[in-house]
Order: sequence, then structure tokens, then C-alpha cells
Amino acid sequence: MANMNVQPQPAFLDVVKTCFVAKYADFNGRARRAEYWYFWLFNFIVSAVLSALGSVSDVFSYISWLYEIAVIVPCIAVAVRRLHDIGKSGWNFLWILLPIVGAIMLLVWELTDSKPETNEYGPSPKYQ
Repeated sequence: MANMNVQPQPAFLDVVKTCFVAKYADFNGRARRAEYWYFWLFNFIVSAVLSALGSVSDVFSYISWLYEIAVIVPCIAVAVRRLHDIGKSGWNFLWILLPIVGAIMLLVWELTDSKPETNEYGPSPKYQ
């Protein structure tokens, strides 16, 4: 890997902003592991807080429900970009429909490091 410079980790809030604003429904390109996992961490935290507040007030239950609907598209989009980063087609996300085995396959792929070379989905966001 001569002349491969590893780019610094993206900031947590920059990833959230990117996934919600710049790439809300962008299924093209590649996403580093940090982008994928930071975005999922953010969604987990927000969902947990809204669920806890939903047990207190019905208003927060509705807000939680609306939030979950609003994040479906960016969650799938970042998962597809993550698959692109390891050289897999985004259609592999459909393995999630296969109980247990599909989830395990996707988890392994989501934990796999970025491919340093440029692939059919673009240059690596990690190695420049």
C-alpha cells in the first residue's frame, strides 16, 4: 500500500450531519466503518431517549414513531454505501431478510475494513 494515506476519523456530529443532510437518500459511493457505526450509535441514542420519554408522554411516543420512519431511508443508504466500501453490491443488503444468517452476514461485512483501492463505487474515503 505505497502512497496510501489513511484519512483521519470523521467527527461524530459531522457523520450525523452528512447522513441526514448531504447523503439522506444517497445510495452511491462509499462509507467508512466510522460513518456507518457513528450513524447507528446516534440513532440508537435518539431512539432510546425518545422511547424513555414516550413512556411518560404520548406526544413523545408519536415523535419516536415519526423519527423511526424518518431514519429508514438514511439507515439503508449508509448500509448500502458501507457495502460498496468493501466492494459488495448494495443489493446484498437484502440478506437482512434472511433471519439470523442474513444479519450475521451483514454484521461481518459491516465490520470489515475498507478496501484501499478504487472500486466500481469510487475511491476509498479512508485511503487517499
